[in-house]
Amino acid sequence: MINFRRSAKGQFQDGNRFIEQVYTLKNRQMNYTIRSATENDFPAILGLIKELATFEKAPEKVTNTVEQMLMEKDLFGCYVAEWESGEIIGMALFFTAYFTWVGKSLYLDDIYVKEAYRKHKVGTALLSKVFEIARAEKCKRVRWQVLKWNQSAIEFYEKKGAFIDGEWLNCDYDEDGIRNYM
Repeated sequence: MINFRRSAKGQFQDGNRFIEQVYTLKNRQMNYTIRSATENDFPAILGLIKELATFEKAPEKVTNTVEQMLMEKDLFGCYVAEWESGEIIGMALFFTAYFTWVGKSLYLDDIYVKEAYRKHKVGTALLSKVFEIARAEKCKRVRWQVLKWNQSAIEFYEKKGAFIDGEWLNCDYDEDGIRNYM
């Protein structure tokens, strides 16, 4: 597993091994396995990130690199969906966060499944893995974003019981904005 900040490291790792075994057995008939990402998966994960950015009409905004992911690997967790051929077909990348209103939370930065594999319940398996981690870590909230125009994703999340909040807007500063702030 890619290490990220957590409170009960040993217990969490044991839980992950158990959860991975369950998913491997459960999805064997589907020809894929959900497993912890390794550093060797970073090129494929970055490829999925770029594919997602293209889908979201913003490929030029991806500045991350495999080298950067290696340097920052302790800041995030990631699970991949691996097809029986060894191809990485999906991923869920997340990190722990602290929200003032509720406390410890898990932020799902990206969940993505290659289009050709979207009818195999891969997204459901990845999202279930994220919620398993949130429960094991005693998180009070799981949060992520979805683009307003991505109706198929919105329907998927609503079907899973997510509340889609249309009131809040993002406020971002990129690296130049951070450097040049005031």
